[in-house]
Amino acid sequence: MSTAPTMTLARPNDRDLTITRTFKAPRVLVFDTFTKPEWLSRWLIGPDGWALTVCDVDLRPGGRFRYVWTKPNGKEMGMGGRFVEVTPPSRIVHVEIFDEDWTGGETQVTTELTEAGGVTTMTMTVRYASEAAREAALTTGMTSGMEMSYARLDALLAA
Repeated sequence: MSTAPTMTLARPNDRDLTITRTFKAPRVLVFDTFTKPEWLSRWLIGPDGWALTVCDVDLRPGGRFRYVWTKPNGKEMGMGGRFVEVTPPSRIVHVEIFDEDWTGGETQVTTELTEAGGVTTMTMTVRYASEAAREAALTTGMTSGMEMSYARLDALLAA
């Protein structure tokens, strides 16, 4: 019996949030879906009805990225940042900040991809400025939006 992948969350210390999720696809392909605009614009959408209307990626250490989501009511939510480390197809480290800074400053995001038997495990560690910033981020509904996006990615990878 096959079950759908689920996202798990952990608080390994007072500032970090670790998100783990599996994808039934090779690591090289999953890496591409996390780094190429033609993939990102199809799955990194967030809740139903949202759209990723700006998706600029300069994938190299020191390169910048910019994402803007448009909500059903027309309001926008934007974020940007820069890549610190890019090691295809296994690791990406970047810093990011939302236009409306609700996370208490820049967060550092480390995404690691491992593969076993054609299944890729993503382990994403988000380091917040403080424990309060991490807990505030968790109250925004971000985790449900992330899981909706990951479910879209599952469908794309299966197609």
